[in-house]
Amino acid sequence: MLSIGMPENIRRDIQAVFDRDPAARSVWEVLLLYPGLHAVWLHRAAHALWRGNLKWLARLVSNISRFFTGIEIHPGAQIGPGFFIDHGMGTVIGETAEIGANVTLYHNVTLGGVSWEKVKRHPTLEDHVVVGAGAQVLGPIRIGAHSRIGANSVVVKDVPAGSVVVGIPGRIKSRNGELAESEREDLAHNRLPDPNAETLRHLAARLIAVEHTLQHMQPSDEQQTADAWVESGGSHI
Repeated sequence: MLSIGMPENIRRDIQAVFDRDPAARSVWEVLLLYPGLHAVWLHRAAHALWRGNLKWLARLVSNISRFFTGIEIHPGAQIGPGFFIDHGMGTVIGETAEIGANVTLYHNVTLGGVSWEKVKRHPTLEDHVVVGAGAQVLGPIRIGAHSRIGANSVVVKDVPAGSVVVGIPGRIKSRNGELAESEREDLAHNRLPDPNAETLRHLAARLIAVEHTLQHMQPSDEQQTADAWVESGGSHI
């Protein structure tokens, strides 16, 4: 499908789009009409300038990228191969963020910091992580490989490998070994568990059990009538 003469990293970027976006129809469409791909390529140029101590020029390239794509990636961020930003508008990736191989982000995702100190202050995403739309991953935390962050979640603590995280603040749940195949990313972030719903179900079950116990502990209607008759001094009730 892709040109043999095309550089390997570019071929891998384009293939990542085809693997993770069923709407992609042709190489030319991906090359010309996918701002997430353009943002990654411009970031690579900006990052090279940043590492070459041409920081002002690196920030200029980064801002040009943001203007045309709506995606803000600080040139200091480290991004691995196979990175895919789907839609991407409003996505922000901070200076000290580190992203592993084959990571997927959706729109309005923030990999942000929680400190003004000039230290490592942005998240690290290991390989094959998927972050749903609107999620906020904040601070120098580590998101383990093959984890999924649910849409609109707020994550401020480390996440073990092979986990799912949903809610505000994000609640971590093991994936019970159901990891993605190595050749394809697991994008089914619409089927994440709901810890709040699970908690409510447990509470409802406990409430039913308590009500059942109380019903058996209550005296019968006849006993209640007899007790009332005794308390009234034997008068007619």
